Amino acid sequence: MPDTAGDPAPDNDSAYEDIEARSLFDDVEALIDDGKTYLEAEFAFQKTRAAVVADRAKSALIFGAVAMLLGFLALIGLTVGAIIALAPLLTAWGAAALVVGLLMLAAALAARASAKRWVGLLSLIAPERTSGE
Repeated sequence: MPDTAGDPAPDNDSAYEDIEARSLFDDVEALIDDGKTYLEAEFAFQKTRAAVVADRAKSALIFGAVAMLLGFLALIGLTVGAIIALAPLLTAWGAAALVVGLLMLAAALAARASAKRWVGLLSLIAPERTSGE
């Protein structure tokens, strides 16, 4: 062990306070810098992620619109074909009336089912208030 008996005693309180204060300040400053770096990186990541999602959503929307258009055209062809196929049996007007009537019935049933589901959805979002409120 070295002999420290002849050395003057350092002022321990002030030396430690300077080191602790400097270290704590440096640590807090480093923490703030790390937080800023993290937030910048997270923002850049989310921005890139949003751009990728927007690009994919755009292409999905385009292909969905094309699919709906082609499906609609196919249904028109099916409707015209049904009228032409039924014309010899029911006359042209009778075939048109039958096909249009069936399509209107299907549309009414779909609208009724849609209305039921819409009311159910609204009841989940905003339940009916009781009369006492």
